[in-house]
Amino acid sequence: MTEILVLYYSTHGATRQMAQLIARGVESVAGASARLRTVPRVSTVCEATEPAVPDAGAPYVELKDLQECAGLALGSPTRFGNMAAPMKYFWDSTIAEWLQGTLIGKPACVFTSSGTLHGGNESTLLTMMLPLLHHGMVIVGTPYSEQALMSTTTGGTPYGPSHWAGTESNQPISEAERQLCIAQGKRIAQIALKLQGGEA
Repeated sequence: MTEILVLYYSTHGATRQMAQLIARGVESVAGASARLRTVPRVSTVCEATEPAVPDAGAPYVELKDLQECAGLALGSPTRFGNMAAPMKYFWDSTIAEWLQGTLIGKPACVFTSSGTLHGGNESTLLTMMLPLLHHGMVIVGTPYSEQALMSTTTGGTPYGPSHWAGTESNQPISEAERQLCIAQGKRIAQIALKLQGGEA
C-alpha cells in the first residue's frame, strides 16, 4: 500500500477538514492510503506543554512518518502570509532527515486556510513549498483541468487548495473548495504511485 502523509496544523478546524477531504481523495485511488497527522501548539512560555497524545483528531507526527510515507500533503492556516509557527517549528526539527535525504524524490502538495479572502493564501502556499524543495521533494500543484479551479468564487489556487474561512472562522468549506481538496488528494496519490513504478 502506498501511504501519503497528510500533515496539518489547525486552530479552528478548517484546515483539519481540508486534510480530511484530501485524505478522502488519496483513499479513492486503488493502492493508496492516507496517514493523517498533526503537530502540537508551541508556546513562548517554556513551561506550557501539550499532552503526549492529542485530546481529539489525528496523532502528532513523528519523524518516522516522513521516512515511511511515499508522498506528503502539507497544510497550515495562514499566518501573515506564511505557515503557522507550530508547523514551521516541526520542519525546523528535520535537519537529520534533510542530511539523510529521506524525502528526496517524493511528491508533495500544500494547502491552507485564511480568515480573509486576500489574507495571504497564495504566499502561504508558496512559502510552505520552500522547506519541501530543500528536502528534494517534487511539488505537485492543482492543474486548471480541475473545473472547480476555473469557477471558484471562494478558495482554490494552482499552487494548492485553499479555503476562505471568514473573519470569525465560521464559513463552511464551499463545494468548489471541497472538490479541489479531494482532487488534490487523488492527484498526489496517483503521482506517488507512478513514481514508485505502479499503476495509477
